[in-house]
Amino acid sequence: MKYVDVVIDNKSNSTDSFFTYKCEDDSVKVGSKVYVPFARSKNPREGYVVAVKDDASDIDEKVLDKLRSVESVDSEVSLTEEMVRSALWMRGRYLCRYIDAIRCFTPAGSAAVRREKQNSLAGERGYAEPVEALTDEQEEAVRQIDEAIEGRKNERFLIHGVTGSGKTEIYIRAARKALDEGRGVIILVPEISLTGQIIERFLGNFGEDSVAVLHSKLSAGERYDQWKKIREGDTRIVIGARSAAFAPVENLGLMVVDEEHESTYKSDFTPKYDTVEVAIKRLQDKDSNGVLILGSATPSVVTYSRAKEGIYRLIELTKRYNEVSLPKTEIVDMRGEMKEGNRSVISRRLADEMKRQLDAGKQVMLFLNRRGYSTFVSCRECGYVAKCPTCGLSLTYHKGRASGKGSSGKLVCHYCGHEEAAPDKCPECGSEYVRYFGSGTEKIEETIRKLFPENTVDRLDLDSVKKKGELKKKLKSFEKGGTDILIGTQLIAKGLDFKNVGLVGIISADVTLNIPDFRSPERAFQLITQAAGRAGRGSDEGLVIIQTYSPEHYAVQMAAEHDYAHFYEAEDKFRKFMMYPPYSDIFQIMFTSEKPEAALAGAEKWHRRIGELLPEEDRGNLFTPQEAYMSKIRDTYRYSLVIKCPKGKRHQYSRVVYKVRAEETEEARRKKQDYIAVVDINPYSFT
Repeated sequence: MKYVDVVIDNKSNSTDSFFTYKCEDDSVKVGSKVYVPFARSKNPREGYVVAVKDDASDIDEKVLDKLRSVESVDSEVSLTEEMVRSALWMRGRYLCRYIDAIRCFTPAGSAAVRREKQNSLAGERGYAEPVEALTDEQEEAVRQIDEAIEGRKNERFLIHGVTGSGKTEIYIRAARKALDEGRGVIILVPEISLTGQIIERFLGNFGEDSVAVLHSKLSAGERYDQWKKIREGDTRIVIGARSAAFAPVENLGLMVVDEEHESTYKSDFTPKYDTVEVAIKRLQDKDSNGVLILGSATPSVVTYSRAKEGIYRLIELTKRYNEVSLPKTEIVDMRGEMKEGNRSVISRRLADEMKRQLDAGKQVMLFLNRRGYSTFVSCRECGYVAKCPTCGLSLTYHKGRASGKGSSGKLVCHYCGHEEAAPDKCPECGSEYVRYFGSGTEKIEETIRKLFPENTVDRLDLDSVKKKGELKKKLKSFEKGGTDILIGTQLIAKGLDFKNVGLVGIISADVTLNIPDFRSPERAFQLITQAAGRAGRGSDEGLVIIQTYSPEHYAVQMAAEHDYAHFYEAEDKFRKFMMYPPYSDIFQIMFTSEKPEAALAGAEKWHRRIGELLPEEDRGNLFTPQEAYMSKIRDTYRYSLVIKCPKGKRHQYSRVVYKVRAEETEEARRKKQDYIAVVDINPYSFT
């Protein structure tokens, strides 16, 4: 007889604990999925074993007499001890429930289609780009990384390499070294759209039997198949977006986080984890002792700061692999265009250069991080603005859908999905002076088709790639020259490698700058730099034209000059003065309720209690609750409470917040709460 501590798959905060059971099955170990009797439920509940004890010496006799037994074990699903340890760490790090953290590591779940495993990569073609010789900078990077992998050292590298400097080739060589050492590999990319080209490279180098893919677009059955393939050791390389960080790879020797600066690596669902932190935890586990590689042309300020401190080993790649110079950049002041009578979203300079490049047989990419046709609809008579009835946010006008299906001429909420017909008359005053303002990718597409009727034009955004396979189809068409002009949102701004792009036009560099967030200059710099990096990746130098109403802003200026060093210095000084990350951790607690007064009352209650528990000298870091920037979503009202935690005090502040949450959980057993509180540490958005 042995005894096991089990985390029950249950949503309630009141059961967020370990439950001890008797167990007679010798096969049960840490990580086993078991079925146990629980509370008054007639059916056994799923749970995961987090500890196994050979005796009951630490269990009170009265409790021991009442212990129930494990009923059965799921022989198909189990976690490794490393995965369990990482999940338990996540619970303390992100103040989530045990089961929320454990679910990150499990396959699609009991609802998954369990069948004979399929190979989702069957039929996919890979290509191994012949690399005759590495640059001196690449050679040095590979040498340092290989040494760490071979020595089984838990080391962390930041590769700060300009766009086109050959970071992917370094990843491939590091992966080959890890495989040679008998280790497993996880390669992470920020967007599903970026998996295509990197998968092709890895398939070409390692073959389809060695590679598995994990991302949210797979069906439940496909996810389960891939999970089992990895767990059973049938493949040792995993490629995917954020969730692939939890792949059940044993003997994990290498994790690569490509484009590490991207906000998509921060989960916006519970648990609100940071992928890089999870990677660090998994690799430093005693069963892993692996190597982490972070790669970016525009590292986040926080990451670069850690490299400066020696937490990461910094590797600089300052030249493109093909020795072609970084693209030339020009800034067009759109205020001057307006004064000269050009009210088009396309400047005359950009239009002229597009014609020149297209005539020379080059392709053009146009970037605007705003989808739809017009950004808002307003009545010029009474000032009415069309807003979402459940979110209170301005609706975006969509003139049509690229797929030919769905609504045409509708107003859409990009947060809750609400749609309604676009009005011919003002619903408030009846005026016919209803006008459409702002421009999205759909309007840019229409404008470009009129300007260049002889050229093939395509659009790539979330609206145009709803069909499965549509994204890959559009990218392949552009890669093979079937599309002359590609218009898109940030989906096209990063990671993609096309040799014939002579010109990149950034339609409005101001979109990101105007977000009410301390990171907005950083995001603007990153998006401009990344979008610009799509130009001139072949044998000829490219050109980038940046259209902006803020040409003097330092983020725009330094991005145009490819000057990351001075941008970092400016941002670091600002962050230090304002005590923003990396000089603090920011706790955001979001309170939501169907009643605004309930959400506010919850925020005020937490504010009062946290203030009582914090040391007096730290109470100035606790800010008064405020309406969230997006104060209402899907008929749910939102209030935000923010705490600035000075560097080095995260554990202390976490204990305070956890204590308040525990007190509330206990109180909720007596009286049901009419609001929900969710903790997010270092959120990437304060909306």
